[in-house]
Amino acid sequence: MKKICVVTGTRAEYGLLMPLLERIKNDEELDLQLLVTGMHLSPEFGLTYKLIEADGYKIDEKVAILLSSDTPVGISKSMGLGMIGFSESFERLQPDMVILLGDRYETFAAAATASTARIPIAHLHGGETTEGAFDEAFRHAITKMSVLHFTSAELYRKRVIQLGEQPERVFNVGAIGIENIINMPLMTKEELEESLGIQFDKQLLLVTFHPVTLENNTSETQFKELLTALDNVQDATIIFTKANSDTDGRVINQLIDDYTQLNPDKTLAFTSMGQLRYLSTMKIATAVIGNSSSGIIEAPSFKVPTVNIGDRQKGRIQAESVINCQPKIEYIDKAIKTSLSDDFSNTLSEMENPYGDGEVSEKIVKVIREFVSKDTSLKKPFYDVSF
Repeated sequence: MKKICVVTGTRAEYGLLMPLLERIKNDEELDLQLLVTGMHLSPEFGLTYKLIEADGYKIDEKVAILLSSDTPVGISKSMGLGMIGFSESFERLQPDMVILLGDRYETFAAAATASTARIPIAHLHGGETTEGAFDEAFRHAITKMSVLHFTSAELYRKRVIQLGEQPERVFNVGAIGIENIINMPLMTKEELEESLGIQFDKQLLLVTFHPVTLENNTSETQFKELLTALDNVQDATIIFTKANSDTDGRVINQLIDDYTQLNPDKTLAFTSMGQLRYLSTMKIATAVIGNSSSGIIEAPSFKVPTVNIGDRQKGRIQAESVINCQPKIEYIDKAIKTSLSDDFSNTLSEMENPYGDGEVSEKIVKVIREFVSKDTSLKKPFYDVSF
């Protein structure tokens, strides 16, 4: 059996990877290895590795990399710790392939380490653009270190090829998060109310806001603008999911704690809701607000409006349900009012999600199984696009 090592460092990433993990775990020709790192191992971010174990997965390696700092220096040190830990883990695991999703700094560190260890990499969600975050550069660098590519849209497949990757190794399979939406038995409203300890008898706003890492010290200012706009929303329950460990993420999380303490009657905040509760909440939400990729990729499958604030997700393909606005109170306020209007919601009934139909993990495993069954060289010529 060929050993396939999947690396995960965040709660959101793990949720997206679940269908693929299950598919590899049950494959007769593949042996799943799970390497857990980053926020999963941090008490501050909920020790979410416990959720992975509760789902029945064996964690083969844990690589602790987070420092109690989200400064640029702290992030760089975390990447260095990651490369040290990943190198030791890969030496012990001896995987035949490493699977990486996305663009985060710990993912970049894992890719660089696997490359020097001559382990082939399969990369999910390459070719995308997020102009407001340094993840943009990490994503494209991971693409160049990978041998197989599974993109979420045809435009992204073309971009990966434009980066010099061989077309026969680039596959448009759609966004894997859609597979969860289609196949996961989501909670009913009543089950969700019991689980969260709240009654959904008002409009429901699901809010996630991450730092815009290519801007200097804007996180606090922008998030305060959003909180002021939320003050103007009447008769609404607001559920916050906290920011990740990016630069200044802790600033946002402290503001969330302060806001929920001042508004206990209308707010809830979670370090991690888990994929089931998060998607179940999104399904019944009146609107998704913030700058998370889930508002761009997953929310359209529920026909739920998204208010996308600022430049963090700028450049991604977007459905008609996404309302973009500048990170200023007057623009956020206007966008939220639009998202909550019946006129806007009624336009979304026939909308299709541009990120696919959810048939993803089976396609990925089929390609990986075929690749690892051969003695394939890691040398790859640069594919030149004719202009």
